[in-house]
Amino acid sequence: MKFARLFFLLEIVLIVNSMAATGRSRNNYYKPIIDTIIKLDSIRDKKLLKINQSNAKNSSKSVKSKADTAKKDKQGLESELKFSDDDSTIVDKVHNILYLYGHARVKYQDVEMDADFIRVDQKKHLIFASGSIDPVTHRYIGRPLTKQGKDKPVESDSLLFDYNTKKGKIYNPASQQDGNYISGGQVKKLNETEAAYRNVLFSTCEKPFPETDFGIVITKGIGEKNRIISGPAYLEIEGVPLPLAIPFGFFPKPDSRTSGVILPTFGEDQKLGFYIRDLGYYIALNDYVDLTTQGTLYSKGSYDLNTSARYLSRYLYSGSLSLSYGSHNYGLEGDPPAKDFNITWSHTKNSNASPGSTFSASVNAGTSSYYQNNPASTNYNLQSLTQNNLSSSISYSKQWLGTPFNLNISLAHSQDLTAKTVTLDLPTVSFNMSTLSPFDSKDRVGEQKWYQKITVGYSLQATNHINAVPEDELFKGSTLFKRMQNGLEHQIPIGFNQTFLKYFQFSASANYTEWWYFQTIREQYDRNSLIDPDVPVIDTVGGFKRAGSYNVSAGFSTKVYGMATFKKGKLQAIRTVITPSVSFAYRPDFSDPSFGYYKTIVSNAIIPYPVTSTMYSIFQNGVYGGPSSGRSAGLNLSLDNSIEAKVRPKSTDTSQTPKHIKILDGLTISTFYNFAADSFKLSQIAFSGHTAILHQKVNISFSGNLNPYITILNDSISSGSIVKYPHMIDKYTWQNGKFPTLTTFSLSMSGSLNSSSFAPKPATPPIGNTLQNMNPQQAQKLAMINSDPGAYIDFNVPWNITFNYSFSYSNLITSTNTTNTVMISGDVTLTRGWKVQYSTNYDLKARQLGSATSFSIYRDLHCWDLSFQWLPFGYYKSYNVTLRVKSTILQDLKLSKKSDYTSSSYFAQ
Repeated sequence: MKFARLFFLLEIVLIVNSMAATGRSRNNYYKPIIDTIIKLDSIRDKKLLKINQSNAKNSSKSVKSKADTAKKDKQGLESELKFSDDDSTIVDKVHNILYLYGHARVKYQDVEMDADFIRVDQKKHLIFASGSIDPVTHRYIGRPLTKQGKDKPVESDSLLFDYNTKKGKIYNPASQQDGNYISGGQVKKLNETEAAYRNVLFSTCEKPFPETDFGIVITKGIGEKNRIISGPAYLEIEGVPLPLAIPFGFFPKPDSRTSGVILPTFGEDQKLGFYIRDLGYYIALNDYVDLTTQGTLYSKGSYDLNTSARYLSRYLYSGSLSLSYGSHNYGLEGDPPAKDFNITWSHTKNSNASPGSTFSASVNAGTSSYYQNNPASTNYNLQSLTQNNLSSSISYSKQWLGTPFNLNISLAHSQDLTAKTVTLDLPTVSFNMSTLSPFDSKDRVGEQKWYQKITVGYSLQATNHINAVPEDELFKGSTLFKRMQNGLEHQIPIGFNQTFLKYFQFSASANYTEWWYFQTIREQYDRNSLIDPDVPVIDTVGGFKRAGSYNVSAGFSTKVYGMATFKKGKLQAIRTVITPSVSFAYRPDFSDPSFGYYKTIVSNAIIPYPVTSTMYSIFQNGVYGGPSSGRSAGLNLSLDNSIEAKVRPKSTDTSQTPKHIKILDGLTISTFYNFAADSFKLSQIAFSGHTAILHQKVNISFSGNLNPYITILNDSISSGSIVKYPHMIDKYTWQNGKFPTLTTFSLSMSGSLNSSSFAPKPATPPIGNTLQNMNPQQAQKLAMINSDPGAYIDFNVPWNITFNYSFSYSNLITSTNTTNTVMISGDVTLTRGWKVQYSTNYDLKARQLGSATSFSIYRDLHCWDLSFQWLPFGYYKSYNVTLRVKSTILQDLKLSKKSDYTSSSYFAQ
């Protein structure tokens, strides 16, 4: 009897101290969650624990047990009561009570409970669980962790639970449910689906009380399966109560997505007036599809609407669709508003859903002025506001397994926002056969014969093409019939490769191309034209026409190796590899009248009008072009060179392995000499090269062209003034002792460096989640990042910098043009929660910063996110300060202060 009273006293002490702790002012309670929340008396409670255990051991039998079971009996147990521990189990047979110590576990029906100490009163069907004080750290450890059915686990300081009625009391609970966190206070479980709350903290922060940064204190409330019905509640930030309270409320506690209102933001635009922005409604249609509709209304009559849907079928496909429309009055009062629309669609199919076939879509189309007139739709993203084109692609591909055939069907869209034109491919079909060796056998034994090395391939391309149609004419019925071009292209490549004399690689190829068109063109001069009689009139003629073209080539290539060694110094050797190649290529003149592909028009053959003739191709407006004119028979000359250095290892290097450094990855010089040409037989000499420095972190590329012919300047009179113009003569520059003229040159340098660039790379981990096998939660996070990339900040990288330098030069003989710019972007993590981002470009020639300059500061406030974005230059000069909750269910709870781009006049110039 004394033993039972002592343990009952211990239970009362734990519960009373828990209630006292939860009733304290939250303002004076900041101990971490790993510290004691139930503040036990350091002397009295230790004595009780010691006395209780010693008395219990004297009055009953102590048994070392890992697992045991109490079977059904007449006392009311409906199923087996399973229990185990890591320390000891004490059995009070008189009162039918079990005492479990050290990582104890109890399971009854669908209830599982883990704690450092568990007392099971099988007579009263009561379970009491609590933690214990670590004798070394003096911290409260082994808190009870309870799980019932499919509910989320609940951690607490202590609890008293009736495992028959499923009722009980929980002190300082901590539980999570789809972004909602409940911690602190007391919970009285009424039944399996309802509970009474007292002084609990409802929050979106995963840190339980008292470390929660933001939350709502519910003084009294009832928790149901999917919601909490609250009495008086008030807001609390960083443990400080705020004078923001409500007499009652409803808080979501969903186990699935729930529909609801999206709260708007308020502000003022200098051009459009006061606004209510992004007021909307979220509809959770089911577990696979949801719909979000938002709108913005301005006081001066402008508005915009947006509807977006997301869909997901696990292991099959996922995607999102968004439709936007805006009407804005940026002009004078009474002017018609600028009306814009935009549609985006993204669809990804799981490659494992149907092996051998894929389907994907990436659509971004709309009016050319949409992003300029709707900067808030992209959160003033500078890249979106300054983009010059939009593009879309929808494609389906099919691979027949075990065969060399594959099919691809695609729809494509390209939109020039500056010229306000649209180009469409509706659709493009590609059917291909991979190259095969028709004279080789699968069962061949031994080396290939020369004829078995011949390869043959085939490809078919077909399309319907509309090129550069003005936006306002795109949806007119006549556009599809008059502007659409269509055609088919067949290609059959034949190849052969063979090594001769060990060091020479011989290759030969023959290519045949055939075009099928359903319309061609005819040209003629109209002397009665009032516009310009010297410009031919082009007519489109219907009817099927075909054209064929072929070319053959053959050549040799080899490799020449050179090595220079050094006996002293750090440099051990320099190695160069030179790859010369020479090939002969032939193509007939398909403008010959015998082919019928070209026609000649004469301006007028009657005196006194001058007679002029022009040759044109009837396929020149075809989507795939047509046979080329002019006979070509000549040599292709090419020389490729790579240089590599070998550096001696340092004395501290235990492996003593020389280090190889690439000085030049490739320097290529090429030209073509046409024997069949009447003059200017040698083409311009092209050169290009690339390399990488700083451990392959910085890439450098360059290219250019050299004109081998002499160019002189002649004078001409235009509008009463002398104008110089270049004239090239058929004579090489080296004949006059001069180097060929540099006509174009470009140099680019780019790289991306961060704190891990110079650190050893860890072993590549096994492939995990990909776009095809990600779970719904990962897909949702990815969709959020794609919709607002600026909202995702990686604080794990201390610093990162990306740069791109470009230089270009063009020589027009009469003048030269150059550009010289550098672009820099990156970020720096000042502390664990502070991140600074920057992006700018600088024109070295004009010595000024470009308009694409932005500066951002991010502060990670754990459950909150603070961001500051500043665009100091250009038309979109603005700033934006946003404080928002990170939680997905409260992502629209934010405080913003911004100066829209139309307010740039208020900035100092």
